[in-house]
Amino acid sequence: MPPALILASGSRYRKDLLARLSIPFEIRAPEVNETPRSGETPRGLAMRLARAKAAAIAVQHANAWVLGADQVAVCRDRIVGKPGSAARAIEQLTNASAQTVSFYTAACLARHGDSKCDEHVDETHVRFRALSLEEISRYVDLDRPFDCAGSFRSEGLGITLLERIDSTDPTALIGLPLIWLAGALRRAGFP
Repeated sequence: MPPALILASGSRYRKDLLARLSIPFEIRAPEVNETPRSGETPRGLAMRLARAKAAAIAVQHANAWVLGADQVAVCRDRIVGKPGSAARAIEQLTNASAQTVSFYTAACLARHGDSKCDEHVDETHVRFRALSLEEISRYVDLDRPFDCAGSFRSEGLGITLLERIDSTDPTALIGLPLIWLAGALRRAGFP
């Protein structure tokens, strides 16, 4: 029997991605302050939050492996969060028009009592084509990407907004780098 696995996330995207691996898991949403620290890089922020999420749940479940993950998007040297509203999504996409947005997707597989976790940061660069306000408004109305950093879903209609995606793992852009994770789970004893 494989060890217990807990996803430390409330993200439906991460839940769906992890389910692809056909390993039973539970979900626990951690309470972690996601405020960036002074001088912290986007890559560093994503990794710190993935570790903190895993640790927050692992301390409550001593024998389970806990997967924490986080994603930080950057456009024009500024962190871009989840928009939460149509107006904010339109603003974010207008700012991303004809720009490259970088996504840092971090994951940490940890167990309480182990001194080190298996961790990874995947970097994805998304090049947006030049977008009109009409295109942006129509996209936001149809796809409603209010819970997505950068205000688009590459697995949905958001793909129509792009010129290219540069990544070593396409699932990282959605929220969880499955290529790395499959290896990390094997190293932890999962089939």
